Amino acid sequence: MSATTTSAPSTAGRTLPLTDGSLVQRLLRGAVTPGGAVFILAAILFMAVVWANPSFGDPPQLIRFIGRTAPIAIAAMGQYYVIVSGEFDLSMGAVIATQVVIAGNYIGDDESRVLPAIALMLLIGVVVGLVNGLGTTILRVPSFIVTLGTMLALGGLVRFLTGGAATGNPVDAFREIGRGGIQDVPVLEVLPYPVIILVVIMVAGVWLMRSPFGRTIIATGDNPDAASLAGAHVWWVKTRAFILSSLSATVAGILLVGYAGVHPSVGAGYEFQAITAVVLGGVVLGGGRGWILSAAAGAFALELLFSFLNFQEVESTWRPTVQGVIIILAVAAAGRAWSLGRRPTRTSPPAPPASSAAPSAPSPTTARPGTETGEI
Repeated sequence: MSATTTSAPSTAGRTLPLTDGSLVQRLLRGAVTPGGAVFILAAILFMAVVWANPSFGDPPQLIRFIGRTAPIAIAAMGQYYVIVSGEFDLSMGAVIATQVVIAGNYIGDDESRVLPAIALMLLIGVVVGLVNGLGTTILRVPSFIVTLGTMLALGGLVRFLTGGAATGNPVDAFREIGRGGIQDVPVLEVLPYPVIILVVIMVAGVWLMRSPFGRTIIATGDNPDAASLAGAHVWWVKTRAFILSSLSATVAGILLVGYAGVHPSVGAGYEFQAITAVVLGGVVLGGGRGWILSAAAGAFALELLFSFLNFQEVESTWRPTVQGVIIILAVAAAGRAWSLGRRPTRTSPPAPPASSAAPSAPSPTTARPGTETGEI
């Protein structure tokens, strides 16, 4: 009796996941994804800005640019949590304006109120996020409508408190959070506090997205029904995403008070800038695909583009037009790229056996949907 020989499974024609292979292989595969391409785009834009203004590349100038970009990068990371869960948050700009006005009216010249004011602002951020989340998940109102209503309600509150005009700035001890820094740092001269806060939030974001919550929020955005059947509390996952978004807007507002002062227009349009940065970072609208650091990189790429246009003496009134074009092109490109990455690799069927024995089992080389996504 002859022994049957089984050939080893072949991996030819398969796309390896980003977690397989050497570090160089993983980096190369990641660079061609929408989330990785934004880092290349940011590097190209940085070189273009340095070409237009060579002094921009000096370490002191560059670190100040990072400090100025920190609020929008933090807001983009907050927006990322909501978008990757499959929702939208249009209330970020209004949350920032509300927090700025509260800081100006509550703190005033009383330095002893700085810490209570920060605690109050964070509490308000949690409450706004909770309202947005519960309105979307429990009341089943589309997040676009819920956060639009929150934006209008907070905007009316800000106009009532300020009369539409600038109010007094809070004490300098509070404003130093946004405009101060560690002095006499070698090479950099000054290390701005916003840069330190940004790095801490980025590290926390990476850790959070690698935790069970991060994996659950990705699964929820990709397929909420499947996530629910797997035991996830979808309503609570999405509500926490909204809370993180509002807290990120609160931190951005604290930083903006430093150099923008207290005015009802502070934070205007930040929700659209954050969404633009997120989609530029390759995060798919509809949820389930995207990396948090890519959202932050999208914010830097966006600000580098605006800086380049400014050095080329392009009027700032073109900024909304540029943002609109970026949103359309980035969403189309990211959706197409991720869908291609999820498409299973087709392999030719194996040749029929020469003997007249019973039909062989299906070849193990046939790719299965969902195993070649190339996603972490």
